[in-house]
Amino acid sequence: MNPKRSNTIWGYFFIAPQLIGLLAFSLIPLISAFVLSTLDWDGFKAATFVGLDNFNYAFHNPDFQKAMRNTLLFSVLTVPAGIFLSLITAVALNNVRMRVLYRLFFFMPVVTSSVAVAIVWMWLLNGDFGLINVMLKMLFNIKGPQWLTDLNLVLPSLAIVSIWKGIGFNMVLFLAGLQGISRDYYEASMIDGATRNQQFWRITVPLLSPTTLFVTIIAVIDSFKVFDTAFVMTSGGPAKASYTMVYHLYELAFKNFQFGKSASAAVILFAIILILTVLQTYYSRKWVHYAE
Repeated sequence: MNPKRSNTIWGYFFIAPQLIGLLAFSLIPLISAFVLSTLDWDGFKAATFVGLDNFNYAFHNPDFQKAMRNTLLFSVLTVPAGIFLSLITAVALNNVRMRVLYRLFFFMPVVTSSVAVAIVWMWLLNGDFGLINVMLKMLFNIKGPQWLTDLNLVLPSLAIVSIWKGIGFNMVLFLAGLQGISRDYYEASMIDGATRNQQFWRITVPLLSPTTLFVTIIAVIDSFKVFDTAFVMTSGGPAKASYTMVYHLYELAFKNFQFGKSASAAVILFAIILILTVLQTYYSRKWVHYAE
């Protein structure tokens, strides 16, 4: 057998598991969702083709509109704050001793079960006997609010949990980016008399911009997919104040058995995330700088 052809066959052999997984768990479900979004199906009776009626229903559904507003607000609350805190943490840990140990501690919430994290934070944020309110009373003599039952505080409370859980992942990415910045830039700036603050804004931030772009894209996608914390901690309440897009999909599909309508909402969510990702990538040309 021709050696070149043999290498090609072995190459396809080794990538076959990944290709099969991509096909079975990504491409086929994606195509199925698009097809299902045009059908009226409850999981039992025969599906009926309804065209774009499911999309029309979604845009005029008050629950969909509420879920979209809550999801957008959640994204605004979590993405900028999460990226900023992750960056500051990464810069602080970049030059300390035992960096690997600190990185482990910060990364532990990322690999911890979302349900376990939500249950712990339910206790911390309990308005009557939660640890946070107890500490506020003991230290400042302040009566803590009802974090998870106040209409104005429930979404920010979930945002705090999401930021705390995700900060370790973003921090590790920023640490990797910091390790790729040559020390020559900092040494040259020190000779020129630059302060730490000037080094951060004129060297660190610009040269970390490729990493920042990646972290931002991932953070935006994750913020639009929030479900587990809202499901466990608040069940979308109170009065649907924490009712998110994915929670809306869950209710349509697995409570109301309206799989077609659920799929149409999922397709709309997919389109929104895709558009945001494309826009971020396009406008990144203006602020992303690659070191030469």
